[in-house]
Amino acid sequence: MTAFGGGERHLADLSHALADLGHEVYAASVSGSPLWAELSFLPEGRTFALSPRNYLKNLTGLAAFMRANNIEIVHAHAARDYHLAALAVRLASRARLVLTRHTLFPLRRINKPLLRSAARVIAVSHAVAESLQRNDVIEPSKITVVHNGIDVDRFERPAGDRSLLVGTVGHLAPIKGHDVFVRAAALISARRPDARFIVIGEDKSPQMEYRRTLESLVAELGLSGTVTMPGWRDDIAAALSALTVFVSAARSEPFGLAIVEAMAAGLPIVATASEGALEIITDGVTGKLVPLDNPEAMAQAVNDLLDNPLECSRLGRNAQIAARQRYSLARMASDTERIYREVLAGV
Repeated sequence: MTAFGGGERHLADLSHALADLGHEVYAASVSGSPLWAELSFLPEGRTFALSPRNYLKNLTGLAAFMRANNIEIVHAHAARDYHLAALAVRLASRARLVLTRHTLFPLRRINKPLLRSAARVIAVSHAVAESLQRNDVIEPSKITVVHNGIDVDRFERPAGDRSLLVGTVGHLAPIKGHDVFVRAAALISARRPDARFIVIGEDKSPQMEYRRTLESLVAELGLSGTVTMPGWRDDIAAALSALTVFVSAARSEPFGLAIVEAMAAGLPIVATASEGALEIITDGVTGKLVPLDNPEAMAQAVNDLLDNPLECSRLGRNAQIAARQRYSLARMASDTERIYREVLAGV
């Protein structure tokens, strides 16, 4: 893994939490990657450096690493790593395989024979679990849901006055709907010229075509001084603390980690009714849901919140309580630990 997104954040946070629970945690990652740096807290000898190109070396080396450390559970988090993990477990013989599925994209049917060895497959949402069941690559009895968790304390916002800043967070891709957000920004600006907008995220594609499309749209709508696109920020908690309203404009979302982070920050949220948002947000209680691909409805919802500070406060407070109750890192680690124990017990 060379990029650092929601899946990598999940793996790093889970590793920290399991270590805090007293488990011996080992990790395999590409040396020098952002994930490798995040895993540097592990003691010496607990990490295995994967080659970005040599699959055979990774396979034999990882299996030997598992045997040498008597590893009992191998937990793979990205589809591109499922094959490597499954084959290494076969070579290591003693370990049991657990997979986490973070996306809604269907697994290829050709994977079915190899992934049959997985003892359990964790879906990060009910929407992902349903997608896996429809896909018919994983046995339904092996699928279980464990919602993503975050370090909720990290997102506590300091009190203080803030300018009107409406923001969204997520990698730049059409599926995330940033173009809808920009069009909504134009409608909001027509009514609230004091409002400013920020799009936090990077375009991971080689040519960054979508970013260029968004930049052209910003210029076309006369928003060059109103909408900023700073790229990715490592200090997401600080970035969220500056926002007045958080927006998720996704056309499809398996879970919505950025939404949960905004909830933990106590922000009022406007989100499109994507799969993940529908599962996370209770409309009118912990946020506002609007139709997909509808900048007019999005702008109206944001304007309504900007006009009503008391409603912003109510939704933000409810969202923060829900994040602490349902999406804490401790809860995710505890649920995952339970699954490991069930797998080892043959349940």
